[in-house]
Amino acid sequence: MDNNVEKHAPGSAASPLTNPHQFPKVAGEMNERIHAFGSKIFLQLTAGFGRSAFPMAIDGDDFVAPSPTTNRWDPRIVHREITTDEVEEIVKKFAQAAVIAKHSGFDGVEIHAVHEGYMLDCFTMTLFNQRKDKYEGDLRGRLTFAIEIVQAIKAACGKNFPVILRFSIKSYIKALRQGALPGEDFEELGRDIPEALEAAKILEEAGYDAFDADAGSYDSWYWAHPPMYFGKSMYLPLTEQLKKVVNVPVMVAGRMDDPEMAIEALENGKLDAVGLGRPLLADPDYVNKLKSAKVDDIRPCLSCHDGCFARIFGGVRGSCAVNPECAREIFTGISPAVDKKQVVIIAGGVPDFKEDDRALIKWYANQLKNLNINVKINTVATKDIVVGMNPDVVFVATGSEPIIPKVPCSDNKKVSDACQVLLGKKVVNDNCVIVGGGLVGCELALHLRKQGKKVTIVEAISDILKAGVPMAPMNEFMLRDLLKFHNVTIKTNSRLVEINDIGAVIKSGETEETISAEDVILAIGFKKENALFEELRYDIDEIYNVGDSKEVKNIRGAIWDAYEVARSI
Repeated sequence: MDNNVEKHAPGSAASPLTNPHQFPKVAGEMNERIHAFGSKIFLQLTAGFGRSAFPMAIDGDDFVAPSPTTNRWDPRIVHREITTDEVEEIVKKFAQAAVIAKHSGFDGVEIHAVHEGYMLDCFTMTLFNQRKDKYEGDLRGRLTFAIEIVQAIKAACGKNFPVILRFSIKSYIKALRQGALPGEDFEELGRDIPEALEAAKILEEAGYDAFDADAGSYDSWYWAHPPMYFGKSMYLPLTEQLKKVVNVPVMVAGRMDDPEMAIEALENGKLDAVGLGRPLLADPDYVNKLKSAKVDDIRPCLSCHDGCFARIFGGVRGSCAVNPECAREIFTGISPAVDKKQVVIIAGGVPDFKEDDRALIKWYANQLKNLNINVKINTVATKDIVVGMNPDVVFVATGSEPIIPKVPCSDNKKVSDACQVLLGKKVVNDNCVIVGGGLVGCELALHLRKQGKKVTIVEAISDILKAGVPMAPMNEFMLRDLLKFHNVTIKTNSRLVEINDIGAVIKSGETEETISAEDVILAIGFKKENALFEELRYDIDEIYNVGDSKEVKNIRGAIWDAYEVARSI
């Protein structure tokens, strides 16, 4: 449902909800096919983004919210207060939409959402709701919009038609447009746990049949879309409290992809159902593989947001970093090769750094084993060896190597590169300088700071995390906040000019300073290592350079390039 109430008022000619028969017939056909497998399907309905609307997604300039406020993403945009009549019209359209869903074979609907700072969520918070009508006041008054929706749907579809509510137990809003980190001491400006538990009891009484629970808002965006910097099952401490005060089922998502962890939570009554979103993009057969006890065969999600959200924000089709087929199956799917070929792949390794990355490496190793691929480790590929294998196709994926700046250095023992540290080849002392504020440098800084080391990042340009492939915004927001929270010193517009007995000499404009450090770690970037490809390219008829040895990117870039070329041979 569009936030732009005036241009696309519910019930106007522009609305597809005026006649149930206008709903695409494909929905009914889709649901028949789903039901054939004994599965259920719910349709999610929303009242819109409210103050969290992305400016580029609104047709026109009529931005609305529960009360006058500025836009979450662009403070220059002012939202007007949506009128009482407009809210009541939206309630009617929820009921109409639910009727259409029921007639189309959906098994229920989920109301999206008293969570994440959407329109409906903002109505529930005093921070965003200063209205002077029936939708303001005490907690029950602020819940009136959500209550009217479920009551209207039940009246239209019958009391046995299930209605689930997407529900945030805690907002984690430290300030407008600023979230709080796990473990941080702060004053909650949004919905806190005691109020959420009281709200849940009121909403259950109103008729909601289950809660799809999580935490966060668009002001604390990374809570609602958790990056890899969160631990697994990060919502469970909250949802355990919700389970104690409601009598309807509680479903929980949010990095719940570890099967053993999910099973333990179910068996101990911490939740009633496990929600999976991104893990099913990474591996659509997740549930079937789990049912068949093929847990090691489940392709892991990295919580990177690079293939899903980041691509959508970039204006292209959302997919998955580790599953290039996702949402592109029709034109990127793999079919059996007509001509069988002998393929040689020359590749290197990946730093042992993050839990989900290690899980992906383990998954690849397991796939190679299952496919009986001949893997030669501890072997340096040379031109003679490769040519002697008489291959039909050669993939060269020799990776990249660190860029090492040419600066005066009087103490080489102080100097290392990020890969040496990540691989455990270099033990870092308690006081270090990291030269380079890209993703590798910043994640390494966080990693070392959490070990108790004093860390300073030196970045040549005006900001960190701006060089290389852009990060998904929620991941970038959280990494920046984590660096600040853990007191990592950041010096921008500064370049390394010398490494001496004291530490690192840096220059900012015309000012030089020496930063005391026992270790200087270089994380300036990487350059492609394609020497073997250049040696082989005129001796092998079909040869491809993929991954960082072709162009330094990120995990998705390497996987997607290799996948695209491999499926075409």
